[in-house]
Amino acid sequence: MTIPKLDPRRTLFFLCDIQTKFRPAIYGYDQVIATANKMIKLAKILGCEVVATTQNARALGPIDPAIDIESLGPLLLGNFDKTAFSMVTPDVEKVLASRPAVDSVVVFGIESHICVLQTTLSLLARKYTPHIIADGVSSCNAFEIPIALNRLCTEGAVIGTSESVAFQLMGDASLPTFKAFSRFVKEEKDNTKQAGDYLLLGKTSGTSTPAKESEIANGGVVLELKSSM
Repeated sequence: MTIPKLDPRRTLFFLCDIQTKFRPAIYGYDQVIATANKMIKLAKILGCEVVATTQNARALGPIDPAIDIESLGPLLLGNFDKTAFSMVTPDVEKVLASRPAVDSVVVFGIESHICVLQTTLSLLARKYTPHIIADGVSSCNAFEIPIALNRLCTEGAVIGTSESVAFQLMGDASLPTFKAFSRFVKEEKDNTKQAGDYLLLGKTSGTSTPAKESEIANGGVVLELKSSM
């Protein structure tokens, strides 16, 4: 399978179900929030459009107000509530149909093994190339994360990091947006490290000390993915 090059003009961002009531339950929730805000900043620099969803907002609350979604302005194509676990609901199908040039979708949010997984499978079934942000997805139980990412890698999704995807979308340092992009990368340096350390390496946030074994069931994400390819 040929993976299309990431291009801001042909890429949508999917922000999946990062809601207030999940905060006490989700492993590395603060890191997921930080990466989501990082992706929103990137969207504004490069002009990428964003689709957001909530899962049963009446019960689980709105998108966490810590996420700066309103700053997207017209780049936000919709914030849709749903009961289906996949983001690809009839409302989102309409958005996709209105963007025939789109061939890639960047997915981040929660939970890795439920809504992120089912969204990605829906996108694959519709011949899109999903890029899953490994430092921007999580679950209540950390052990679910590498299992879900391995499944999606096997199915044909691309698993990457927020910084890797950002540089792929930027593409060329000679472009006029690169100055703002470079400043963005520097500003996000600490958040990038903390999210990677905690969500991918299983280190306690902000330190180099490994977390308890029971807390780092997702610590083998990179190795697991490498072994499955």
